[in-house]
Amino acid sequence: MDLVPREKVELLDFNHPEICISRQSKLLGIARSSCYYQPKEDPLQKVLMNEIDEIYTRCPFYGKRRICNALREKGYKIGVKRTKTLMKIMRIEAVYPKPKTSLGNQEHKKYPYLLKDKVIQNPNKVWSTDITYIRMKKGWIYLVAIIDWYSRYILSWDVSITLENDFCISSLEEALLINKPTIFNSDQGVQFTSHDFISVLKNHDIQISMDGKGRCLDNIFIERFWRSLKYEEVYLKNYESVADAKENIKKYFEFYNHERPHQSLNYATPAKVYNKK
Repeated sequence: MDLVPREKVELLDFNHPEICISRQSKLLGIARSSCYYQPKEDPLQKVLMNEIDEIYTRCPFYGKRRICNALREKGYKIGVKRTKTLMKIMRIEAVYPKPKTSLGNQEHKKYPYLLKDKVIQNPNKVWSTDITYIRMKKGWIYLVAIIDWYSRYILSWDVSITLENDFCISSLEEALLINKPTIFNSDQGVQFTSHDFISVLKNHDIQISMDGKGRCLDNIFIERFWRSLKYEEVYLKNYESVADAKENIKKYFEFYNHERPHQSLNYATPAKVYNKK
């Protein structure tokens, strides 16, 4: 996602009677997801979200009540309702199966999970994707990445200040310039069940697989990658801006793909395994 000059954003008229924001953004040559400034949040909200991020990364099986209790133990006065709201903003939920308390967008088709007990023996058989919260010194951004299951190679990634699906689609299209998978797996989030995202997969004759509701472990390899990214990069930095975050995350992806050995890959790098003929 290219950064948008502030002067271009200032040309937008959010109350224009005839031209919608989507049309205005196209005329200006910018993505709609970049048309909104990062909202000014309550300083305590940012602190709480960062604490939740660390608790969840350490204990992804914690639901809203356990996370709320962990925050209270740290001295924060917070209720379960606010904890749930912040987790929703961060797009996280506990990994254990739960009753269907949230059905998402009913207009979006959901697809079955195709990977149960499936053995992956080659690259480009299965790719998966997910979105995670990335904290900055002021505000936050969302990061999407696409990973090859067999090699753990990160094929593409993008960031956004909103959760509109533009950056997810751009990341998918970028990955498809490299190759294409037999199966593409994601969760049931609206970004990945949207017509525009699904259409890209269908146009490339890719089988679509989706995690069971509340089953983050169905997408275990991207979840493990988020943990590595947070502990080895994000928590060690204090990004000054979106540009600073992008630059440092880009360096980490290059390190992860080309230099960081994986025990599960017999200490080879993801790039070496992915590109092995």
